[in-house]
Amino acid sequence: MPEFTHVDEKGRVRMVDVSGKAATDRLAAASARISMTAATFQKIINNDLRKGNVFETARIAGVMAAKKTWDLIPMCHPINISHVQVDFEPDAENNAIGITASVRICDRTGVEMEALTAVSVAALTIYDMCKSHDRAMIISDIRLAQKSGGKSGTYMRDGK
Repeated sequence: MPEFTHVDEKGRVRMVDVSGKAATDRLAAASARISMTAATFQKIINNDLRKGNVFETARIAGVMAAKKTWDLIPMCHPINISHVQVDFEPDAENNAIGITASVRICDRTGVEMEALTAVSVAALTIYDMCKSHDRAMIISDIRLAQKSGGKSGTYMRDGK
């Protein structure tokens, strides 16, 4: 099992020193899901909420969150992200919305946390915009789907 990189030999928490690493192209993609009642799902799909367009607001929130990950997660590096994309896949059969985010960079550290933060905040934004209609919404399945670049190479989740 690999050692934890954010803990030193004395058990103290540390930010990983990436100064000796080469800058490489890196990509990470993550996904999440938010489930709700059929009525709430239809309000989102029909853009029938007084708070505005849920998808576009959640998309902006996800992008902004990816850019601020270093401010939220204590040991993340501040990085200059090249690209963030947040997308939604409505699932009418299950009254749910799948959320995906991909983040790109050419740097010395990965962007897995940025992709995970993007989908998490996008899901939270959907919840916030719809909570007056449905407080029982469930945010679930937040996970890394893939990553590439860097020393550890490529990771692809089986079955996404």
